[in-house]
Amino acid sequence: MIRSFSLAAASAALILATGQPAGAVDDELIKAQAGTWLLAPESGAKGCHLTFETSPAAGGYAINGADACAAALPAFVKAAAWNFGEDGSLALTDATQKVVARFQQEEEGSPWEIEEGDPMWLLPALGDVDHVPTIASVAGTWQIQQPDGKAICSVTLSSDTDPDGTPKMSPGSDCPADIGNLKLSLWVMEGFGLVMMGTDGSSLSFDMRPDGTFQKSEEEEGQPMVLVRKQGG
Repeated sequence: MIRSFSLAAASAALILATGQPAGAVDDELIKAQAGTWLLAPESGAKGCHLTFETSPAAGGYAINGADACAAALPAFVKAAAWNFGEDGSLALTDATQKVVARFQQEEEGSPWEIEEGDPMWLLPALGDVDHVPTIASVAGTWQIQQPDGKAICSVTLSSDTDPDGTPKMSPGSDCPADIGNLKLSLWVMEGFGLVMMGTDGSSLSFDMRPDGTFQKSEEEEGQPMVLVRKQGG
């Protein structure tokens, strides 16, 4: 659903156990993590952007843009470097190599989650978006459309949950068979990803776009689709 990089399948030789930049053998690993990231509370509160560089810094690789965290997340202003740990975690450290925060990733494609403190995510930046969507902010009536804007059908994403705490949803009566047959009844948010789930194990995944709409994930088969909030929904 979202671009990310998992260390679960990486060999021990590729993990930067010493806390210092390694040689060319690690280039792909480092390049995969480099780029601009959004650091934001899971609550949907405002976060800030950090840029992971591939240039060496004390304790790992340089971080740029931490000054932008002063208002929203002041504890991260001192973040000066990033690096991987032996256990597959991702650490942000200050200029003295003291750990500012450490993150773990449950599985490939999922956001990095902070190990301690208030729940927080680290995920690839999506344009200028400075917060992660929440169940409350996404709940409502949406329209599934073709890329050209032609309506396919409507779906209602509810903030009410089942006994396990998963939000409920219901497809509209106008949904075609290929969507109706999925028996969609629940939905979840994971970072910038939205997954609709059926009672028989089927699912339909969408990725958020900078304008707040969603597009069907590239991993999904079939025709491309977008998800647009209905007026008043």
